[in-house]
Amino acid sequence: MRVTYLGIHPLKSTRSIAVESAVVEPWGLAGDRRWAVVDADGGKVTAREESALLRVTAAPEAGGALTLTAPDTPPLTVKPPESGERVPVGFRNLDHALAAGDDADAWLTRQIGRPVRLVWLDDPYRRAVDGAHGGLPGEAVTLADATPLLLTATASLDRLNEWVAETAAGRGESAPDPLVMRRFRPNVVVDGETPFAEDDWTGLRIGEVDFRVASLCDRCVMTTIEPDTLARGKEPLRTLAKRRRWDGKTWFGVRLVPRTTGEIRVGDSARSG
Repeated sequence: MRVTYLGIHPLKSTRSIAVESAVVEPWGLAGDRRWAVVDADGGKVTAREESALLRVTAAPEAGGALTLTAPDTPPLTVKPPESGERVPVGFRNLDHALAAGDDADAWLTRQIGRPVRLVWLDDPYRRAVDGAHGGLPGEAVTLADATPLLLTATASLDRLNEWVAETAAGRGESAPDPLVMRRFRPNVVVDGETPFAEDDWTGLRIGEVDFRVASLCDRCVMTTIEPDTLARGKEPLRTLAKRRRWDGKTWFGVRLVPRTTGEIRVGDSARSG
């Protein structure tokens, strides 16, 4: 089994950025989800409710900076605030993040169409992985929903696409286009022959870096947004609800927590344990 894709999301809920290699830090891949958008009250703003965020690319720059780009909009480079306003935020296990500044707020407000703010997590050790998602004492996470990394498998997506086609045929619908993995916003994708083998993993070694499987990943409405057109549909949740539903949730992929740090690359071997 090998790694076929690595991806980061420097600004939470914006377009995924594929990388050939990534540094694994205790709280996830370097550059992944240290920035987020919040509303005037500090509540999370994500592509679940504001799909326009998926038109935004947040390209990583040196020192944790971002260059924000979007169609028909001049780019904006934002540096991590060294100090500044502490913004109360609605993230589990986190009381505040640092405000990026008025220019960034105005840029993102134009994209979304309502007042929002850009915030930066200065120290991921301030945010613990929640026990509800398999977190253990001392484990940290950035502004990701649950754990430091998400892993998915190509064999599982292939099987899901077969199921989606069967669902459509059973309803007399035309054959759908295959779902792309970017809908699921993974950090790591691996190949392999057995669909959903990852359900039973407890650990994983990628190259020379070890990970703990904290939990399976429950899926939300964000997976129903086609990442290029932003069209919303019923899949994959409609089919996952038939094939992969238990405990009142639908499941695809697994959540990882680093046990060690180092560098991983596309093409690295991946060995489950």
